Amino acid sequence: MFQKILVWIREVLNKMINTSSVKQSLGVNIAISSEMASALQTWTAMYLNQSPWLTTDVKSLNLASAIAAEIARAVTIEMEVTLSGSPRAEFLGAQIERVVDRLRLTTEYGAAKGGLMLKPYISGNQLAVDYVQADQFYPVAFDANGNMTACVFSDTRIVGKDFYTRLEYHALAADGYQIRNMAYKSNTKDTLGTQVPLTSVQSWAELQPEALIVNVDRPLFAYFKMPFGNNIDPTSPLGVSVYSRAVDLIEQADKLWTEFIWEFESAHRVLYTDPNAFQKDPKTGLPVLPNRRLYRTLDLNGKIDQPGLFEDWTPTIREVNLLNGLDAILKKIEIACGLAQGTISDPATVALTATEIRMSKQRTYATIVDTQKALEDALEGLLYAMDVWATLGNLAPQGKYSAVYYFDDSIVADHDTAFAQDMQVLDRVMSKVEFRMRNYGEDLETAQKMVAMVTAENQPVDFFPVTE
Repeated sequence: MFQKILVWIREVLNKMINTSSVKQSLGVNIAISSEMASALQTWTAMYLNQSPWLTTDVKSLNLASAIAAEIARAVTIEMEVTLSGSPRAEFLGAQIERVVDRLRLTTEYGAAKGGLMLKPYISGNQLAVDYVQADQFYPVAFDANGNMTACVFSDTRIVGKDFYTRLEYHALAADGYQIRNMAYKSNTKDTLGTQVPLTSVQSWAELQPEALIVNVDRPLFAYFKMPFGNNIDPTSPLGVSVYSRAVDLIEQADKLWTEFIWEFESAHRVLYTDPNAFQKDPKTGLPVLPNRRLYRTLDLNGKIDQPGLFEDWTPTIREVNLLNGLDAILKKIEIACGLAQGTISDPATVALTATEIRMSKQRTYATIVDTQKALEDALEGLLYAMDVWATLGNLAPQGKYSAVYYFDDSIVADHDTAFAQDMQVLDRVMSKVEFRMRNYGEDLETAQKMVAMVTAENQPVDFFPVTE
């Protein structure tokens, strides 16, 4: 039964269905304000390089996707998740490994849109994960700590000329975990239409309309939320884009970049010439120019014997001033997005004191570490949901598991310096176990075993023991 509920292949929606329609159909309130919905639409358009200010005359630097990609790269580089403790842990470790393999891409989507939903489901004798972007689910309820406890997911299929949409409602309630499925048919995209049986779509035919799972104290989905204050709606527990504070600055950068491009396009060298300097087209009577890009005709009243038959026009290019202005805006964007100077701006123009350099690096370090913590929390929630479904589907023997997360912070931290500093205080204010945990990323149990092993190996060996 539960396996059938979770067998779900999602097709990405181009646009969210109207929240009022979802509210009316399921009888639940959608916990997203109009300000947040509008901002999410803007962040998504920016990531897709379709910012509202872009026109045929305003070009794009594609900064939004570049910033999101840089954050995702720094957060997930050489990331590892290790599970131990039981055969159940081995099974979950194999499932989460596939998630880690594509985390950079999914983290990029989360960074761009403020968050990402990880929703596991049973697929045969394995577990799969649906990665639902922030503009493709509907938050319903949060607890006192801001943790999402209820959510609506949508799945749309096209059959002939009709659009079929399934709403899947998840809610953590006092009597257990509720899951409801409802199907709708419409002849218009992005609208629900009228309710129809789940059997209307073959792939939904075996789904249960309702299910209640007991002995569950957490949602069976995990919300990865970007760790930034919500400057769009401070009352909302939803996450915001990594570039939410830089929207206006990115618009200014795009417009100044357009000016920079136009500076070169409008500064092509041109020779203005008298029409009598060229042969005439016998059909049109117009001058035949050997190079239309270089030559322009200018009527000089036929005074070809006077200076001015060929007048050169080569304007001065203001590229230095424009580049300096653009670089200044890029530096402000870096500050707004929590990035060190030189990340997207010209590093050659960064002239900082030692203190400023340290503060700039700390800005990136804080952004990356906070995002890694948020991602780790989401993966913990995902493992919990996976563990529940593994039990319900009898996919692996029950047992406890322990997860260790390793994030390589070499981008923002100098390991050699930290290692040397820890060596200086080893055995004085730092134990060997703590040293291994800090410098080798080991958990407490592993570090203790390794220290014990090294200690045993370093014990002197008596090759001539005294025997009585």
